[in-house]
Order: sequence, then C-alpha cells, then structure tokens
Amino acid sequence: MSDFNFWLLFLSTALALNIAPGPDLLYILTKTIANGKRVGIASALGVCSGALFHVASASLGLSAILASSSLAFTIVKYVGVGYLLYLAYQSFRSAGTSLNITPTEAPKESAWKAYKQGVLVDILNPKVAIFFMAFLPQFIRDGQGTVPMQLLYLGLLVVAVAVIVEVIYVLLASKLTTKVRSNKRVSVLLDKIVGTVFVVLGLKLAVSSGT
Repeated sequence: MSDFNFWLLFLSTALALNIAPGPDLLYILTKTIANGKRVGIASALGVCSGALFHVASASLGLSAILASSSLAFTIVKYVGVGYLLYLAYQSFRSAGTSLNITPTEAPKESAWKAYKQGVLVDILNPKVAIFFMAFLPQFIRDGQGTVPMQLLYLGLLVVAVAVIVEVIYVLLASKLTTKVRSNKRVSVLLDKIVGTVFVVLGLKLAVSSGT
C-alpha cells in the first residue's frame, strides 16, 4: 500500500469513527446544551486530553493490562460509572438553574471545571483504552519506526481529528440551543435530559465487558 493510500485509509477511518455518535460526543453535547459554546469546547478539549492519556498508555503497553485483566477493567469501569452517576446527580439537582441564563450572565459551570470533568470521563472509561489498543495496531507498518512510536503518533492524529470534529459539533449544538436556554421550562427539561444522559452512559458502562 502506497503512503497516499495508507494515510487516506487511516484518516478516513479516524474521521468516520469520530463523526459517529458515541458516549464522549454525547457527553460533550450535553455540556454544550447546558452551558453554551465555551463550556462545550472546554469539555471537548478535556475529553481529548483524556484520550491522550490512553494513547500514551497504548504506546507503552499499559492498555494491554486492562484488556487482559478482568479485575483491573472492572475497577476502572465502576469508578467511571460512579463518576457519571455523580454528574447525573448534579444535573438533576440543578433543576434548570444551570440552563436558565441571560446573555449577560456567565454559565454556572466554568470552562475549567468542564475541562477537568471531560478528562476524568475519558480516562475512567476503560473501553477507550481498549479501543486504542485494538484500532491503532492495525495501521502499524514495517520500516516506519518502532511500534511504540507509531502507536503514539497515530493516536495523536486520531485525537487531532477528534478535536476538529467535536468542536464543529459543539458550534452547531450551541447555535441550535442558544435561543431556548433562557426559557425556564425548557431549562428544567433540558437539565433532566442531561441528567438522564449521564445515567444512561453510566449504566451502559456498567454492563460493558472488557472484550
């Protein structure tokens, strides 16, 4: 396979994987709906920063531990479940206050807090670690550097594509929700939806397996 065909296949696959709706994207969109564009972008950058941790782990072989050890996978999984349910509790408790803002008011949640949450949400999802461990080796080529180095730069490219795709999603979501976030009734409903999304994500992670 020529270099052109290789990169076309790799980048097309990375783009398709990031465009497809998944737990990370759902999390980012709920943050955007709840707090607007700035917090949504911060959440996206946080999730992608967490993904960098998994890329580094994959290149160092640490992800193989999660893939082969059911105990390690289970521990990380349920810590992640607990964190998602905590975020759900926060959304339900806000009762619309996080969404009921005027253009002159700042979002209740800071961008920095959203960024840190995004990092933890991604790091505490062992399925992401296993994804990188399963996906990246398919594109390892002989004579193109050491395996860890190839895993690292391929993973960084996947994350770079994710940043672009997720920011575009955030901008679109923000544009669609700006006009309704100041409506109290809609705010309460959207907060409940956000909380429900986190519960669903937590339950989905709870029933997932390491395979």
